[in-house]
Amino acid sequence: MRALIQRVLEAKVEVDGVIVGKIGRGLLALLGIKNGDGLEQAHLLCRKVTNLRIFSDDAGKMNRSLVDVSGELLVVSQFTLYGDTRKGNRPSYSDAAPPELAETLYEHFVELCRAKGISVATGRFQAHMNVYLINNGPVTILCDTD
Repeated sequence: MRALIQRVLEAKVEVDGVIVGKIGRGLLALLGIKNGDGLEQAHLLCRKVTNLRIFSDDAGKMNRSLVDVSGELLVVSQFTLYGDTRKGNRPSYSDAAPPELAETLYEHFVELCRAKGISVATGRFQAHMNVYLINNGPVTILCDTD
């Protein structure tokens, strides 16, 4: 399981011109799920994302987590995070989990984050989405359970 995390001042996702998820200060997580991922990976990644210390403390050091700053989380499914570009110019997505498994783990990840008291907004699974964000820093971190 993989999440591309961006620290944001705000972010939103829309489907067919309608905003389906929106947050203020917090994290945008583009979430990819691969074949073989399960509940253990969802728990590990939730713990990592919610406790990742990438928000500034009073001294200006990145020393505070999403939980510490009462930030919000926008989770957007993104199977393309498992695109393999080693051969040719067209990515292969054979490592990405099938939609049925991916959706179940995506929903489980969201519920785990909510259970930690995080305000979580989401995109729409398997929809064509437009994602807008104001990256704060910019700070972008790749978290992987491998």
